[in-house]
Amino acid sequence: MNVNRFVVLSKSVQIGQRLLAHNAKYAGKEVARVQQRRSIKTHSRNLAYAKDLFLGQVNKAEVFPYPEIGNEELDEINQLVAPVEKFFSEEVDSAKIDREAKIPPETLNGLKELGLFGIMIPEEYGGLGLSNTVYARLAEITSLDGSIAVTLAAHQAIGLKGILIAGNEAQKQKYLPKLASGEHIAAFCLTEPGSGSDAASIQTRATLSEDGKHYLISGSKFWISNGEMADIMTVFARTEVVIDGVKKDKISTFIVERAFGGVTSGKPEDKLGIRGSNTCEVSFDNVPVPVENVIGEIGGGFKVAMNILNSGRFSMGSSSAGMIKKLIEMTAEYATTRKQFNKNLGEFGMIQEKFALMALNVFVMESMAYLTAGMMDRPGLPDCSLEAAMVKVFSSEGGWICVSEALQILGGLGYTKNYPYERYVRDCRILPIFEGTNEILRMYIALTGMQYAGKVLTGKIKEMKKGNIGMALGMIGKKLRTSLGSTVDLGLTGKDGVVHPSLAESAKKFEQNVDFFGSTVESLLYRYGKTIVDEQLILKRVADVLIHLYAMTHRA
Repeated sequence: MNVNRFVVLSKSVQIGQRLLAHNAKYAGKEVARVQQRRSIKTHSRNLAYAKDLFLGQVNKAEVFPYPEIGNEELDEINQLVAPVEKFFSEEVDSAKIDREAKIPPETLNGLKELGLFGIMIPEEYGGLGLSNTVYARLAEITSLDGSIAVTLAAHQAIGLKGILIAGNEAQKQKYLPKLASGEHIAAFCLTEPGSGSDAASIQTRATLSEDGKHYLISGSKFWISNGEMADIMTVFARTEVVIDGVKKDKISTFIVERAFGGVTSGKPEDKLGIRGSNTCEVSFDNVPVPVENVIGEIGGGFKVAMNILNSGRFSMGSSSAGMIKKLIEMTAEYATTRKQFNKNLGEFGMIQEKFALMALNVFVMESMAYLTAGMMDRPGLPDCSLEAAMVKVFSSEGGWICVSEALQILGGLGYTKNYPYERYVRDCRILPIFEGTNEILRMYIALTGMQYAGKVLTGKIKEMKKGNIGMALGMIGKKLRTSLGSTVDLGLTGKDGVVHPSLAESAKKFEQNVDFFGSTVESLLYRYGKTIVDEQLILKRVADVLIHLYAMTHRA
């Protein structure tokens, strides 16, 4: 399969011209105007590629062929990101940002002038209206500075995302234009001092006022990116709701303006990495929030929070890939000039192995990110939460491997502050932690898929537990045939196959692995049933297998 990384849907080239127009200083030559919109025809997603793997099935229509554009369009897309690349190359001083633990105002203003605070906000609200795919492409560039990448992502990937995906029209009209321009900065306020990964245990409370016009919010939020600089915050708080005549506590989502009063920010955290991004505690003391500022329904906040987080994780793949590609470039320059034992460092096999490992990880990160972005760009608000979570886990851990290998190639030089490698190591370490720790995401990946498979296989498993010998022997026989290397045909190769013949061997191995994975899931459900939720180490292995199967999808 010929994999083209820079997949862009419908409006990308036209939007590129808007990017160029945002700041003529960084634009260079303007991209020639495209007379006709180009688009990739896609079908409505049936939400089941990753989940079907739990059944030992490959939903070919979801991933084959890999979305692709022609060379002419690719050239135009490369031009549309030129002003952003130019800005980061000439105007961003990452060493200074790291040293002073602050992004200079002039740098923030430049980002605003380029429209980077409104990448995914629709044009009717003043944004650029980019697809997830083009957002991923731009994330490759913005990731060249970790502090800037986090600031932008905290603003639009999670900070304003609730308004974008669950807000009503009045809320969008009121808040999105200033958020798109960067006049207002957004923050996502979920985590609390006593609730990190356990989002359902938050204690911040919103109480309806006596006149019924406001909710009064009190509580504290912790580790809030953009917390000190945010004008608009998406805040999650407990509210009292009545369900079937019974009062219950449910989480709700609110749009909170700092201007409402009662909002205070703590001292910025002195962090190991991403030091230029602002992270602090935000406290709310009886903050009056109009009832019109509830996002979605009262009591529906947990679902809103999960949808926001799930939709934002996919871009970590392209962000990590962009960072590591730059790292490989710098490291390769050193390895081809540094001599040891009368040979360039890059001529030694173990050094070459390190470069191969970095290149492999970048290829998979990038491929996973753009395929997932392509899925998310399909009509109908597709559920790509499993795929996005897998991208996040693989990319964050792959990025950590790569920065460690690059620093190892540099040796002692990489450990000094005279070179950027140690900063890359510090910046990269946060990736497996935020936007859901990788441990929590592994549980989510495994349990979501097991639940899906359980619903499909319920009847079959019940029959086996009743003593249906035929079904039990069928399951055992299938596993035995697979383990002995019998042929598995899931339709990827052959006359009606979707994989290029040169990759047939890899595709067959992929099919065998998928088939065996499906059988294993069935066995686990039969053995553990609902108690599988308590088997964390087994679930971790299930998640790891699925992540690698998804990675193999992009190499098949």
